[in-house]
Amino acid sequence: MVKLNIPLSTPKFTLKNRLAFPPIATGKADAEGHLTPELLSYYREKSADGCFGLIIVEHSYISSEGKARGVQLSAANDTDLDGLSRLADAIRENGSFAVLQINHGGSACADCDHPMIAPSAVINPFSDRMPRAMTHDDIRRIIDLFAAAARRAQKAGFDAVEIHSAHAYLLNQFYSPLTNYREDAYGGSLENRVRLHREVIHAVRQTVGEAYPIFMRLGACDYLPGGNTTEDGAQAAALLEQAGVDFLDVSGGFCRYTIKDRTLAGYFSDSSIAIRSAVQIPVMLTGGVTTGQEAEALLEQNAADVIGVGRKAMADSGWARRALDSLQ
Repeated sequence: MVKLNIPLSTPKFTLKNRLAFPPIATGKADAEGHLTPELLSYYREKSADGCFGLIIVEHSYISSEGKARGVQLSAANDTDLDGLSRLADAIRENGSFAVLQINHGGSACADCDHPMIAPSAVINPFSDRMPRAMTHDDIRRIIDLFAAAARRAQKAGFDAVEIHSAHAYLLNQFYSPLTNYREDAYGGSLENRVRLHREVIHAVRQTVGEAYPIFMRLGACDYLPGGNTTEDGAQAAALLEQAGVDFLDVSGGFCRYTIKDRTLAGYFSDSSIAIRSAVQIPVMLTGGVTTGQEAEALLEQNAADVIGVGRKAMADSGWARRALDSLQ
């Protein structure tokens, strides 16, 4: 049997297959972060044939302070609910499980003019400005903002919410020793560096209830000297599962979306394999997959439970249908 077509069932949700369209920023929202006809049309097109069991909508900022790019979708205000609802409806009506990713850019807000915050006063390699180290009051506020954005995702009709901790954004900055120099309860040991993650998960869970699925995109390994390792990623994943995450979407840390000199399909698979052996919840792997056969092979190798395909599907909306048909 073709593994890519086997449904994934958990106590909280079911995906009709193991193929996912991962979150990729499009820059199609308006300047205020609202849904535009262009963005709605884009997600309608990507979900049109229902071939993706899972579609995770691109990162949406939880506050204007956390806006990573000048044009980015917003989940920061109740005025965003109408647009988010129409987006969730469009994806779900086409037969895919719809998830909204929520994010705070921290010190990775490259082209925004607002003051930046971060775990420590360390310049992010993807920005040229020095951030302000966060106080404990800042941390409490960020936790509340994530919880409020998750409530909006749920109220808008998304099937789940995904918390972003990858690609050098704020939560990833706490997790990575490259940018976390704190000497309090949020720095030092790996357990401390994921303390904020666990507190965010707890606050989100209190807000959305026990039955609503919480996903997390984890930049498990930085693939850079002095950064997190694959072993760190496995340990962090176990802590996040204990905190209440229902699904882990594995990607890169401060290496961001790719790894230098790795071109084979599933180039984060060393991280996903280590994580999959450390947790009981489903694990998703994205990176470099271009064919249905490659996706199927990664499932056969037990590299992940779900395979995300971004760039190929972003460029070609018919890719998923042809990939699945090629495996029949």
